[in-house]
Amino acid sequence: MKICVLVKEVPDAAVQKRIDTGTMRLDRSGENNLNPFDTHAIEAAMQLKEGGDLQVDEVVAVTMGPSTAQRALQKAVALGADRSVHLCDDALVGSDVCATGVALAKVLETESPDIVLLGQQADDGECYVMGAVLADHLKMPSLTQVVKMDVEGDKLRCERQAEYGYDTVTLSLPAVISVGDAINEPRYPSLKAIMGAKKKPLDTKSAGDVGLSPDQVGEAGSRTSVLALNQPPAKEAGEMIEDEDTAETVEKIVAWLDERKLI
Repeated sequence: MKICVLVKEVPDAAVQKRIDTGTMRLDRSGENNLNPFDTHAIEAAMQLKEGGDLQVDEVVAVTMGPSTAQRALQKAVALGADRSVHLCDDALVGSDVCATGVALAKVLETESPDIVLLGQQADDGECYVMGAVLADHLKMPSLTQVVKMDVEGDKLRCERQAEYGYDTVTLSLPAVISVGDAINEPRYPSLKAIMGAKKKPLDTKSAGDVGLSPDQVGEAGSRTSVLALNQPPAKEAGEMIEDEDTAETVEKIVAWLDERKLI
């Protein structure tokens, strides 16, 4: 059995996000890291492999991105993946969710995984739909916001977070599963694993290698485009109420809330 885990390189959470007004895309020239939500997907794969209830032969980390995205793959391998696949091509630049889904599905088709795992969202685009997009292209069942997985024979019994509680679903394989960040606590890689990550197999593929044509990806293959960027409206300064007399201060606060029909 093979598990493919999708990972992504995203701007560091501590760095202020900037939009390149020329390309209308996120500026990714600063410090980048492995998407933190994807670490939960890697941990989920490792727990399935180490649990003993499934015969998992390998865990493969897969990404699409520029050459720098290899660092995200190295971190994924340090966390336990056996090898990695990097889809890297200038033709992919500007791909929206739809075009990215087509490209990643083509890569996954070459791997023929039994389980595809990914985090609930990317830390940059905050997109929650990639799992469903991939499942549609791969013609596999899909679950999102999964917070628990148990093996039942050749199936997975999953618990997913819903709007008003939790759903329990039995899922046949192969399948695409987006895991929530409540599913586990990702492990820390050991120094030995970090040092050994660079020696593990890395397969770099171009768009043509996986059967993608230029009109399927990039801006040509995208169904959405950014037409304009605008700054959010400035907020008005708040009203400061000094607590010189407690009774008077309380009256002012109550009056302020009452005026806005908040009480």
